[in-house]
Amino acid sequence: MKRTICLALLIIFCLPLLCLGAKKNILVIESYHAEYPWDISYKEGLEQVLGKSYHLLYFPMDTKRIPASEFKNRAQLAFEEYQRINPELVILGDDNALKFVGPKLAGKKTPVVYLGINQNPRNYNMFGPANITGVLERPLMKRSILYFKEILNPQPKKILVLFDTGATSRSSVQMIFRGKNSTYIGGIRTDLRLIGKLSDWENTVLSSKTDGYDAIIVGLYHTITDEAGNHADAGSILEWTSKNTPLPPFCFWDFTVGPKKTIGGLVLFGKIQGQTAGRTALKILSGTRPKDIHPVAAEKGRLLFSKSQLKKWKIKIPNQILNEVEYID
Repeated sequence: MKRTICLALLIIFCLPLLCLGAKKNILVIESYHAEYPWDISYKEGLEQVLGKSYHLLYFPMDTKRIPASEFKNRAQLAFEEYQRINPELVILGDDNALKFVGPKLAGKKTPVVYLGINQNPRNYNMFGPANITGVLERPLMKRSILYFKEILNPQPKKILVLFDTGATSRSSVQMIFRGKNSTYIGGIRTDLRLIGKLSDWENTVLSSKTDGYDAIIVGLYHTITDEAGNHADAGSILEWTSKNTPLPPFCFWDFTVGPKKTIGGLVLFGKIQGQTAGRTALKILSGTRPKDIHPVAAEKGRLLFSKSQLKKWKIKIPNQILNEVEYID
């Protein structure tokens, strides 16, 4: 009898301590999917900052691969997952999560941190809610192209920028091109092509040199479909482009650099987005109100190049920027 009483008392006293030791949940709503390189990268940053103290749960909206007509339904499922979990905090990864799920979370007691946002949050009515703040993503197009003037010899006069027709692509190029197909950056004519079909992408790449361009910049290519309307494999598109382009290919994101990919450039890192969003989340979970944390851009970018691609295209990094460059391969 005494042993039973002692055991009961032990459970009564220890149970609160066990509960205190359990990790609380943070829900991460991804605009895209678990295999998407950007998501893999920023989730690594989130886990690095938050994973020791919190349990991160993920809900993929999969908007790179499903029709736009299904986005609202996926957002509703994400919101129902939020209601079921009742997390300490929600992280919204990229524009579609903020656009479609953000309004459902605005004004709730649960704090929200977004990351990877290309549009102005005001465009989603997400600049005012007191429980929401986050991290902006700004592709470094102007600075990237100015670096190409130093890297390429002879200096380029005309560059082609390729993106798919997805919402993220349109948001990424809006600030530079402002609805136009061409602009001048540092005296270089820079033309934009938003492409939805795989055959159009391939034909544009193959004819780029004949069309008078000196280099290609590969942006995003993840919503491209084949002639039957099926989602084309993004990795295969990039590998095909790397193999078949008649011009040196550069990029804006780190996951596009490497063997069978692009040469590189001034790139953004998803991991840095995740780390920055994670640190913002920790501030909030420590007592700072989201409305007292102004949205920030994660970083200014880094020069990252593939050694094998530089060798393939016989490009030598000039001495004046050597100390700024990182390499892979």
